[in-house]
Formats: sequence, C-alpha cells, structure tokens
Amino acid sequence: MTGRFITLEGGDGAGKTTQAELLTAWLEAHGRTVVRTREPGGTELGTRIREIVLHERGHVAPRAEALLYAADRAHHVETLVRPAVARGDVVLQDRYIDSSVAYQGIARGLGAEQIRSVSDWAADGLTPDRTILLDLDVTVGRARVAAARGDTFDRLESEAEAFHETVRRAFLEMAAAEPERFLVVDASAPAADVQRAIRAAVAPLVGIVEG
Repeated sequence: MTGRFITLEGGDGAGKTTQAELLTAWLEAHGRTVVRTREPGGTELGTRIREIVLHERGHVAPRAEALLYAADRAHHVETLVRPAVARGDVVLQDRYIDSSVAYQGIARGLGAEQIRSVSDWAADGLTPDRTILLDLDVTVGRARVAAARGDTFDRLESEAEAFHETVRRAFLEMAAAEPERFLVVDASAPAADVQRAIRAAVAPLVGIVEG
C-alpha cells in the first residue's frame, strides 16, 4: 500500500487528539497500519525538546523557540515519518510546519516566509498529503482546555487571547491559499460529524471505499 502523511492542525482545544483517535480506529479497521505522532515530541529527542519549548520556566527568545521546533522537526521527519511512509504506513501527525508558520512566523512576528523556509529545510521538503484544520472559536477552545486540565496551561497556551486569535486567522489564511491540501472542519460541531467529514476527505487518499 502507498504510505500517506496526514497532519492535524488547529488551535488549543479544537479536538485534534479525539479526532486522531477516531480516525486511527477507522483506518485500522480497514486494514491500514497507522503511526500516530506529534510535534514536538514524536521521538525521544523530541520529548526533551518539547519540555524546553512548552514547559521550561522563564523566557525563551522567539528565534530560539522557532529553531528548537525546527530541530525537532528535522530529527522527527528523518527518523520516524519518512521511514513509516516508505513502509506504506499512514502517518497521522498532530501539528507540523503550518503550526510553526502560524505561531512563530505570524503570531510571534518572525515572518511567515522565513519560518516556512527554515521548516521546509528542516523537513527536507516533506509536504503532507492532506492537512485537516479543526477550526474553533478561541474562547471556546480555551474553555475546553481549562475544563480538561484546570488552569494548567503550557507556555503557548498561556499566551493572551489576541495571540491565539492571530494564530487562528493565520491557519485560515493558509487553508484558503492551499485548498487542495487543506480540509477545514468546524470543530464546534459534534465529534461524530467532524469525524465523518474527515473520513470523507481521507478515504480516497488511502484507497478506502465504503458502501
């Protein structure tokens, strides 16, 4: 079978983990081998980088933050993602280059093209076959996170609401610019409806035909 690389993007609380779990179960029920991973943190090295960029106390300079994400991405793509796709697996990944562009490039003000260039270099040009953008009102998303974890927010989640509004707009602008790659789904809909839309987009990509 042909390997595929599918990414999930969206703001905090949009339901990426829930939808990834549902999609994984569906793909596996149809005989596909799924590798679920995330950025940062999909490898042992990535887990250490994740601790720094999301949980390190004190200030991390924006450029340093962006380069840490790029370092994680370079190692992750070379050691996990590309080998899995080459085996014919479906890689289902929580966050990728689009997140770096939205968070560091636009919301941090480092420049979308600069961050995309660094990220593309780190990933050696690997582009997702499909990107699912779970779009959700920022206030609703933050309330979901608070309900699930109380007031325990990581470094990015702790940013002001205006920061996250900028991230949301950035994602939607990227999706509008690449409609052939992105599927935008209203994440405020019931989880089953969101999953139904995702499966409809993924099915032809992985050769699944349902009656």
